[in-house]
Amino acid sequence: RVQLMESGGGSVQAGGSLGLSCQVSGISENTYSTYSMGWFRQAPGKGREAVAALGAESNGGDGFPSIADSVKGRFHISKDNAKKTIILQINNLKPEGAAMYYCAAGPRVAWGQMLRATKYSHWGQGTQVTVSS
Repeated sequence: RVQLMESGGGSVQAGGSLGLSCQVSGISENTYSTYSMGWFRQAPGKGREAVAALGAESNGGDGFPSIADSVKGRFHISKDNAKKTIILQINNLKPEGAAMYYCAAGPRVAWGQMLRATKYSHWGQGTQVTVSS
């Protein structure tokens, strides 16, 4: 079965940078290529918020990213297919970016819906990011 494992969380000063990784296991490379991958975050007392997503390359040949407006220009998503790893590069982190960050996988999520959490069927346990001033 599909398993997702996030890593890279920690404490960073406001304005700093951090790289989060999500390791995917339990699926073949062919199946992995059909999955859209997303990063979401949830701060204490708040709902789950989309951060960034990357379309499945086999989904009509997209593989294009979708970035939430709140982090556009500061967060970047990429993937290493050989390692089945999805990277979220966080730059210029703001205090409101302190949250649990989750990786998610969903089969062939349409590009216009990639920032919708309900479209993802598999989730990791999350990695905590804290921001110090």
